[in-house]
Amino acid sequence: MSDQAVLHVKGRVLVGPEDVRDELWVVDGRVSYDRPAGARDIRTVEGWTLPGLVDAHCHVGLGPHGPVDAATAEKQARTDREAGTLLIRDAGSPSDTRWVDDRDDLPKIIRAGRHIARTRRYIRNFAHEIEPADLVAYVAEEARRGDGWVKLVGDWIDRDLGDLAPSWPRDAVEAAIAEAHRLGARVTAHCFARDSLPDLVEAGIDCIEHATGLTEDLIPLFASRGVAIVPTLVNIATFPDLAAGGEARFPRWSAHMRRLYERRYDTVRAAYDAGIPVYVGTDAGGSLAHGLVAGEVAELVTAGIPPVDALAATSWAARAWLGRPGLEEGAPADLVVYESDPRADVRVLASPRRVVLNGQVVE
Repeated sequence: MSDQAVLHVKGRVLVGPEDVRDELWVVDGRVSYDRPAGARDIRTVEGWTLPGLVDAHCHVGLGPHGPVDAATAEKQARTDREAGTLLIRDAGSPSDTRWVDDRDDLPKIIRAGRHIARTRRYIRNFAHEIEPADLVAYVAEEARRGDGWVKLVGDWIDRDLGDLAPSWPRDAVEAAIAEAHRLGARVTAHCFARDSLPDLVEAGIDCIEHATGLTEDLIPLFASRGVAIVPTLVNIATFPDLAAGGEARFPRWSAHMRRLYERRYDTVRAAYDAGIPVYVGTDAGGSLAHGLVAGEVAELVTAGIPPVDALAATSWAARAWLGRPGLEEGAPADLVVYESDPRADVRVLASPRRVVLNGQVVE
């Protein structure tokens, strides 16, 4: 043991939904369940402890008009940290945020590289905008640059059609997903509507973002392939305003967006009931604020997911899905302490008592 101060976390430590322990120790920034011999300069925090929360759809380094400077990106990451989000899957960003990896005081980021979209079929300055013939090459590039994920834009408004439409032909996504898998990366896709989903899932995609177009006939396909969804319900809440803003030019699209919004909770609950993995993501960045993880968990509960499973979707299960440790022996001490049991009421997530990142209490 080094001379670093020891942190004693006591109360109820939720190593898993049913694995509850009375205490843990943080020594040299890592979790231990054995009291360190000769420990001195001990600091104690007490309460109900969870692994650092996960936001599996977040955009650090992205603003409403594209990439932001490092100071703004740091502020975004700090806002997430203060909300208890200590692990982020960055689901597409045009900014280089590798410098965050050298900062022990900022959340850990798993990057999906930059969005890959069809030409003029996504938000300006966000994505690589390309044609299908170049999809495999761009997926390979982002697979090498990212941290084991690649992000496609699976559908977007087609201005000639006046509604949401798939971005890619089946053969292009099959080849692109196969290339990503060959390079050891998983693939996810932004999808609002239904029509892009069958081709993407049958092509072997690993995850769908938003998934508002998931219908009863497609649920067995998702379940049999083990394709996860990240619903981002706090973002779907903006659909009525988006629809109102686009109604004059694209009435068909506006009506479609309202329908997707109206059945959002039924969609998520049906997916959960069928055994489709559901994870927490806020879609922070762009136009949406950071630090909304507690609100997204509450939205999953409103949709009908049991509180413990909604909690798992931002903690134990989410970390396992992303291949990152929770509160097991020797893991980095990334944890959040609350006043009361979050399994009983997920609303407690909105008020962390203490945040501990890399073994240091965030003041």
